Amino acid sequence: MFRLATSHFRLLFAVCALVVLILALLPPSVPEPTTGWDKSNHLLAFGVLTMLGARGWPGRPWRLLVGMIAYGGLIELLQSMTGYRDASWLDLVADACGIAIGMLFSYRAIRV
Repeated sequence: MFRLATSHFRLLFAVCALVVLILALLPPSVPEPTTGWDKSNHLLAFGVLTMLGARGWPGRPWRLLVGMIAYGGLIELLQSMTGYRDASWLDLVADACGIAIGMLFSYRAIRV
């Protein structure tokens, strides 16, 4: 069976984090992939990032948790500076929910 190494998950995490940042800062006039609801976009993006991060840095769940919340906050801060995007506390709450779900799935899968 083929298993990805920790370094592969770190690379996937970095690429995914960059894609999330780019999508979050695009002007609204640019078409982008969507689930159809902004909050579910946040939930999905941060859930996937968290699962990749958990595999890339196993044994460091608290650092991952804090880092992911900080990343969500950074994105909201950067959006507030664009002039065409708005920062939203509810977006950060959706990010946190995605992080929690990603942590739950990751660490349950690792222990099973």
